[in-house]
Amino acid sequence: MGMTLIEKIIAHNIGRDKVSPGEIVTVNVDRVMVHDIFIPFVADKFEEMGFSRIWDPDKMVLIYDHLVPASQLDDARHFAKGDAFAAKYGVKNVHRSDGICHQLMTEAGYVKPGDIAFGTDSHTVTYGCVGAFSTGIGYTEMAGILGTGKLWIRVPETIKVEVYGTLPANVTSKDVILQILGDLRADGATYKSLEFMGDTFDAMSVASRMTMSNMTVECGAKCGLFAPDEKTAEYCGIDPDSFRSDDFLQNLRGDSDAVYDRVLTYRAEDFVPVAACPSQVDNIRPVSEIAGLAVDQVFLGSCTNGRLEDLAAAAEILKGKKIAPFVKMIVTPASRKIYRQALEAGILETLAEAGAMITHPGCGLCCGRAGGILTDNEVVVATNNRNFLGRMGTSKVQIYLASPRTAAATALTGKITLPE
Repeated sequence: MGMTLIEKIIAHNIGRDKVSPGEIVTVNVDRVMVHDIFIPFVADKFEEMGFSRIWDPDKMVLIYDHLVPASQLDDARHFAKGDAFAAKYGVKNVHRSDGICHQLMTEAGYVKPGDIAFGTDSHTVTYGCVGAFSTGIGYTEMAGILGTGKLWIRVPETIKVEVYGTLPANVTSKDVILQILGDLRADGATYKSLEFMGDTFDAMSVASRMTMSNMTVECGAKCGLFAPDEKTAEYCGIDPDSFRSDDFLQNLRGDSDAVYDRVLTYRAEDFVPVAACPSQVDNIRPVSEIAGLAVDQVFLGSCTNGRLEDLAAAAEILKGKKIAPFVKMIVTPASRKIYRQALEAGILETLAEAGAMITHPGCGLCCGRAGGILTDNEVVVATNNRNFLGRMGTSKVQIYLASPRTAAATALTGKITLPE
């Protein structure tokens, strides 16, 4: 009997030939990420536990992304605690406003195919885009890892998601994952691994796969995995010959005789642009059914859709045009690298000329900290990953989640618009 992708990653990590769903195992951690919101709590718990050294300081990454620039008085305390902890324990991998943590962890090469990584943020599942098992944990678990380099986990069951064919024009990976979330519902994959297979996913860029892995936590999944391929190797800076000659990486995919909890199969041609309607991520409707609803703001960015291809898609729609009067459009690249690439390609100029406001890389608006929060009865179409009550302002803000193409088309008309 074969193994699923998550089972292979875990078995390889602990030096076993096979693991089975439901087993409790202790894994050796390859990388951890702590962001600015949680660093004070991690630091205090680490010392409360009696640890005097980090098991491997080079395997910890500290990222300032949610609280930059500071929008509340207490934010400075987080920076001070983080800097003091890094200096005391020799943490060298520190990023200050270089981008969103989940973008940086793969972009900067911290996570590779087959790795096991944990982070103090629920969207740590993003790194499944490169074939790594990554998931979010609390500050107590993180403190324990920093002291020991290990963490116990339960081997997840796996739901296989197959998509075959070519996606229609103006349908993106965001539409695909939103539809899958709508079918699974918010609790449909609790503590399970989603394994994406099919030629539709093979054709996707790593950036598009990141969007999908990023949102798997919205149906309760422990991770969302893509088998690594040569696109993955190129993105991760792995030599192509080394990738092709590595038996582990070449076999890092679900076996044909693996046992899956369930299988979802789709035809790519059946997907249409969709949106998650207030105030649940699994409240999915086709954009055509809600078209015409007036909006106050459009947000393009976040660890879900702040990458170069997302900004380029919006620029393609907005080029030579102006966003609707009285509509605010905020664009936030996911990292400094992406910001520079978009600047050099003229994408930011196109967006700015259309009337968009471009911010520094960071999490700001997505987590409701800064950079365009909204007030009662305002409507926003956003490309991020959550539309919960109070997520981007007051509890009476109406948040619709959609693709960058839908967001750009909406910014042009001032009402929810099907991209065409």
